[in-house]
Amino acid sequence: MAEQPLGLEPALDPSARVVDCRLGRYTEIGARTRLTETILGDYSYIAQDGEVIYTAVGKFCSIAAGVRINPGNHPMERAAQAHFTYRARAYWPEEADEPAFFDRRRASPIAIGHDVWIGHGAVILPGRTIGTGAVVGAGAIVTRDVPPYTIVVGNPARPVRRRFPEPVAERLERLAWWDWDHERLRRALPDFRALPVEAFLDRHEEPGVVPQDGRRPSD
Repeated sequence: MAEQPLGLEPALDPSARVVDCRLGRYTEIGARTRLTETILGDYSYIAQDGEVIYTAVGKFCSIAAGVRINPGNHPMERAAQAHFTYRARAYWPEEADEPAFFDRRRASPIAIGHDVWIGHGAVILPGRTIGTGAVVGAGAIVTRDVPPYTIVVGNPARPVRRRFPEPVAERLERLAWWDWDHERLRRALPDFRALPVEAFLDRHEEPGVVPQDGRRPSD
């Protein structure tokens, strides 16, 4: 990934398959990954062997290898739950696939916020929301919504801790650094690297912004 500089046009591995998607600037799609009817926000990437369908991914998201987002459920209520009942064209070219089956899947999209990290081999089940700043541990199976700035692990995924205290997380969401332009991000790069999160907020918040605890940086 990212062997060449990224740019305004998405970087797609030749083996990736992308169908009816909207990809942002500085995005990257790894080898053998499949994206279908998905939005991938600016600066986000998904590594090799991933599969994502009917999902909106925010900006600056890091999605590791082998991740499955919004897997389908087989129609267990039918006499046969196999592929041929809804992907009939693969077996009989004169037959049509079943539109209603895929419409039901589209009715349970996934929403992923900004600056989310999803670890290797994680699975996010249909209809879930992953909040901004969250972390999904490697191999986790997400069956419930994940609040912003929360770390979840395990099967089923459960919260283990927050990345930051609630007041700090709220300040980050108000700052919304993920909406900064490319040059402003570059200028702030030393601060992203070196400053503790609260010092970063103190430096980059707009004048007059009062944190949740009521203190201004100069108090």
